[in-house]
Amino acid sequence: MSLNAKLLLPLFALLLLAIAPARADVANAPGANLEVSLVTYSPGATYWERFGHDALQLRDIASGESINFNYGVFDFNEANFFLNFARGHMHYLMDAEPSAPEEAFYVQEGRSIARQRLDLTPEQAAALRDFLFWNLRPENAGYDYDYYVDNCTTRVRDALDKALGGAIHAALANRPGGMTYRQQTDRLMSAQPWLMLVLDLGLGPYADQPLDAWHESFLPAELQASLRGIRVDDGRGGTRPLVLDERELSPSRLDAPPTRAPDLRLPLAIAGLLLATVLLAAGRRLRVGFALLGSLYLVAAGLVGLLLLALWTLTTHHSAWANANLLLFNPLAFALLPALWRRRARPGRVADTLLALQLLALLAAVLLHLLPGTVQQNQPWILFAMPVWLALAWTLRQPVT
Repeated sequence: MSLNAKLLLPLFALLLLAIAPARADVANAPGANLEVSLVTYSPGATYWERFGHDALQLRDIASGESINFNYGVFDFNEANFFLNFARGHMHYLMDAEPSAPEEAFYVQEGRSIARQRLDLTPEQAAALRDFLFWNLRPENAGYDYDYYVDNCTTRVRDALDKALGGAIHAALANRPGGMTYRQQTDRLMSAQPWLMLVLDLGLGPYADQPLDAWHESFLPAELQASLRGIRVDDGRGGTRPLVLDERELSPSRLDAPPTRAPDLRLPLAIAGLLLATVLLAAGRRLRVGFALLGSLYLVAAGLVGLLLLALWTLTTHHSAWANANLLLFNPLAFALLPALWRRRARPGRVADTLLALQLLALLAAVLLHLLPGTVQQNQPWILFAMPVWLALAWTLRQPVT
């Protein structure tokens, strides 16, 4: 090869690099090259995974780069994490990572993955991308998490709605939802019954308000289902489906949650009747047994009441405020403990007054539940507590033989 040829080859290579198109990626690809999808993950086995999860996926069709943006990052090692959680100050973060490793994690966990490819215009896709990258900046990534109104799914929904000019809200706000917050919570937590019962006991009337489809889309599966029926402006005076296609990328290997919330009325009514029957039987023959069993119930009722009162007055858990279960379980129960151990022909004046107040509170709980309008759906707890309080009051007022 001549000297001139040796000089020309590098120059030719530089010329090819100069005229070759630059390799784009998601961050700087034109909107026409961006493919937007909603990726939905089914509920997991751990309690904080029971509501499911989702992410917005952006893929540059030229380079093949694909990134999943999600709003579900939290850190157990954060300073005062559990104290903040108890007070309702939960700090979550937005995050982004390549699609393949993120989805491989959910495959390993046995959770299903569904991808809905969305029909956004190039301008909408670019606007969504720009918003997500702005949101990803450290100063913008954090937010105060709320299980029902500001979570990893409502943030995804709101980002999409913003890019679509409010089309999702317009389509869902006037469409009735299928369940309340309480029913969805009980349904999804039913695989862990004790935790489901604790949550149901702690939820106030806020959890029983009727929901429209917009508010019910706080759940990934509900948002996924809602998007299937949405049509958006096609720019030519008509409409087009928002969802271009939908694929299941990986099936679930876990048990699916039930489609309806369990009815807790019969199980809790039976439990209350059984406990009341044992108290009545023990009150006739086993004074110590009655005192021990009654004390366990009163201590539990008092502790539950303290917890419900603290959730209402000391935290920002608004879904637990004004909980009518305080009429059934309250700190006054502690004051009845001495009456169980100092049985006389009749209870003392203080015990008499406390029993009357508790029975009036029980009556108030029943009457409140019968009021028209949106009231707290706490029939299961009324059915549990009523026979127990009546058994305690009856036995304490019986003469000691």
